[in-house]
Amino acid sequence: MKIILKQDHDNLGKTGEVVNVKDGFAMNYLIPNGVAMKATSSNMKVLDEIKKQQAKKLEKVIAESQKLAGELSAVQLEIKAKAADEIKLFGSVTNGTIAEALIHKGFTIDKRNILLEEPIKEIGSRTVDIKLAGNVMATINVTVVKDEA
Repeated sequence: MKIILKQDHDNLGKTGEVVNVKDGFAMNYLIPNGVAMKATSSNMKVLDEIKKQQAKKLEKVIAESQKLAGELSAVQLEIKAKAADEIKLFGSVTNGTIAEALIHKGFTIDKRNILLEEPIKEIGSRTVDIKLAGNVMATINVTVVKDEA
């Protein structure tokens, strides 16, 4: 039986794909649990409409992400941290610290999207990548300075 997946399924495929499965599996598990629907001509038309709507949404999300990436690239973050000397920090600057600094600049970015290989433990400047929606990447400059207070 041909079915259209309404959800991602580990063994069958991704949402919107048309796959062949055994009748019993489709009728007793996939369709009653809302994982799939029969691949009739009317359902195929509905699927095409859904795919068109998703493509439009994705284009809009990518456009917004690219605009945000442009705004973020102009941001110069300066983070003050306590340091033992002119190089070593007492603690470290993490992606959470960077996310908080971005909030003060007017940007709300989830700390999990800030791609920092390891916490910053030295005073200085470096570039940090941020993953935005639609696989759009932004790069910001982060400068860590000694907190004199």
